[in-house]
Amino acid sequence: MLNRVWTGLFLIAFATGAFRFLIQDDPKVLGRMMEALFDMAETGFEISLGLTGVLALWLGILRIGEQAGAVSLLTRLLTPLFRRLMPQVPSDHPALGTITMNLAANALGLDNAATPLGIQAMRELQALNPKPDTLSDAQILFLVINTSAVTLVPVAVFTYRAQLGAANPTDVFLPILLATYCSTLVGLLAVATVQKLKLFDPAVLAYLLGLGGLIAGIAIWLSGMDQDTLQQRSAQLSHFLLLGIIAAFLIAALVRGVNAFDAFVEGAKEGFQTAVTIIPYLVAMLAAVGLLRASGALDLALDGLRGILKSYSVDSRFLDALPTALMKPFSGSGARAMMIDAMHTHGPDSLAGRMTAIMQGSTETTFYVLAVYCGAVGIRNVRHALGCGLLADGAGLTAAILIAYWFFG
Repeated sequence: MLNRVWTGLFLIAFATGAFRFLIQDDPKVLGRMMEALFDMAETGFEISLGLTGVLALWLGILRIGEQAGAVSLLTRLLTPLFRRLMPQVPSDHPALGTITMNLAANALGLDNAATPLGIQAMRELQALNPKPDTLSDAQILFLVINTSAVTLVPVAVFTYRAQLGAANPTDVFLPILLATYCSTLVGLLAVATVQKLKLFDPAVLAYLLGLGGLIAGIAIWLSGMDQDTLQQRSAQLSHFLLLGIIAAFLIAALVRGVNAFDAFVEGAKEGFQTAVTIIPYLVAMLAAVGLLRASGALDLALDGLRGILKSYSVDSRFLDALPTALMKPFSGSGARAMMIDAMHTHGPDSLAGRMTAIMQGSTETTFYVLAVYCGAVGIRNVRHALGCGLLADGAGLTAAILIAYWFFG
């Protein structure tokens, strides 16, 4: 999928550039495209190197939480819920523990731990699957919740915003939390509707109403504020929650006798390695997106949509973030490149810059998740997993647009 997306971006840019050069008599378009190609390659390299410090910081903090038992605590909290949402899985089956560990790792931003746990969960669920080439109900629920991206600590988003010069890189924390809640809730409701799950079970209601009440309480608290106060209070709450998580990790480490400093250094080393690893991926995607913009293809599509919206008196500022939304279900690297391009073009603290950041944290790459997890167990028939996953994506991305207008518009 990523190969097709990347190749498609280049070919669209080449075709548009050739059209403008040969048909529209724009002699400078090819020069702009070459300049953009080299500039974006350099930008991708600089951003990747600049990420090192922030990635080292956050991955070090998250490693403290992991060794202090944050993942196991979330696992214990979530296991009763998944026992009821996956009735076909025996209550003592190891799949339940692996599933909750995967979701807990995802929630804390521990991607390197989450992916192998997710594959292991799929394998354990596959042992209960009566049709080995077709997703079971339990596997579908697991995948849809994964694609809806339950994220409590969106480290990558903070990191890119900091590197690109955002005044307050974490001011999108609360908007991301609200958007990812919307995507997860819609994904869960979609699967529950198709599979006729008993959402009115007292335990399930307790989880849903508890989390829903917390989110609703935050929304109500913020709803009566003007936009300047809203941004200020949101930033303060974001800082409080993030610093509270760090403090909780450190306290847990002290209680459990974990060497927090050594754990931090271990995680920070991984952050350095991660920053170096992403250089070729980021350079490749940013070069393609830069070429697309320099050829005029991206602006041509967005200007056409702006004209349509303007005729209906609709605010069209969200269109600058639309490429990220359209890319997100297909490619994480592509969506990241689109987000960085929007921040680079419009500024990280612009409406488009913040909106793309919220989009990036609100959902996952549905097609990629399905390809990796289903491929790991040899499944071809995904049944309603794709439809429910895309529905969750649509809800999360729509929520991201509306929430960005609410907080920063």
